Parts: sequence; C-alpha cells; structure tokens
Amino acid sequence: MDRLVVSAESVLNFAPHIVFRFDEVRKRWIILAPERLMLPDEQAVEILQLVDGKTGVSGIVDSLAARYSQAPRDLIAKDVTAMLQDLADKGCLAGAGPG
Repeated sequence: MDRLVVSAESVLNFAPHIVFRFDEVRKRWIILAPERLMLPDEQAVEILQLVDGKTGVSGIVDSLAARYSQAPRDLIAKDVTAMLQDLADKGCLAGAGPG
C-alpha cells in the first residue's frame, strides 16, 4: 500500500474503519479504531472537525487562520499538515481527492 502524503491540496476523510465522535461517557472527543482508542487534544479536535471529505487541507488552514489571526498562517499550515500526516500514517485518514 502506498503512503498517503498530505499536502495543501489534499482532501481527506476518515478511513472507513475510523469513527470520530463526542463520547458522552468520557465527555470528550474520541477517535475509535479497531482495538484502539485515541484521545485527541483540543487543537486536534478543532482540526478534525474540519475534515469532511470536501475541504482541502489549505481550506482547513484558512479556517483556522481566520479563527486565530494572531498566529502566522504558515505555522498553522505546518502544524495542521504534520498532525494530519501522522493520522494518515496511522491509517486514520484516507484521501478523498487530489493529494
């Protein structure tokens, strides 16, 4: 299987076996994978809520840059891309379009 390389043009979605949802018992967002549970931090949750299979990484970065105008866009882009790449490498994200 080829590695999914996340770029600004990448359009991502959660892999079919992954569930990202708010867990009422834990009162926090979780990522459920087969035999695995991940607890994303607040920043990761903000990013993951924008992963919809339609919006490219650059659009996600634009949304966050507008929300956090005090942070440099290039720093946001670097952090978002690194986090999404890590989750793609773990099989949590799949490509839904170019990239």
